[in-house]
Amino acid sequence: MRSTCTIYVMRRRNGLNFYKKKKKISAAAIKETASWVFIIFASAFLAAVLVFSVGMKTSVIGASMEPTLYNGQEILINRFLYNLSSPKRGDVIVFLPNGNQNTHYYVKRVVGLPGETIQIREEHLYVNGVLVEDDEGYDRMADAGIAENEIVLASDEYFVLGDNRNNSEDSRSGNIGPVKRKNITGKAWFHMASAAEGMGFVK
Repeated sequence: MRSTCTIYVMRRRNGLNFYKKKKKISAAAIKETASWVFIIFASAFLAAVLVFSVGMKTSVIGASMEPTLYNGQEILINRFLYNLSSPKRGDVIVFLPNGNQNTHYYVKRVVGLPGETIQIREEHLYVNGVLVEDDEGYDRMADAGIAENEIVLASDEYFVLGDNRNNSEDSRSGNIGPVKRKNITGKAWFHMASAAEGMGFVK
């Protein structure tokens, strides 16, 4: 039989080993937790920098961009993109009409570029005298507005329309007209969840 002293020493050693093992596991857990906290913090920080330096959030007012965007739907605006490039045909842009700071942001699609001639006749859009093929995907425009006659866009002007052509106040309206580059806030970049569809990039 083992002596009482031997048993005591073995228990003490086992206790020390258990203590060391437990301490080692705790250190690893703390390290892993700290790592996750750092990753989450870094991700949140980068997201905040991205939103405040590049993006800006606003809400769509009215049904003029249906079915692409819906009334009340929140969108994120890329304010940095047009510092590097110009708006392109088909871009959904956000702007203040005539630079009016006392109105809400308008969200419309670019259909005419600087230097182009725009006209709406026979309820369809013509650019430089040519029927725009993509226009067939939209409702025929019952009201041509100021675009009933040819409009020649200046070097800093864009002609915009809502996707819901017969329920949109856009460049056809004398109150808005062609949109100047300086009044464009940015490109509609990302739309938030809505009752109709989930989150995604604006197309």
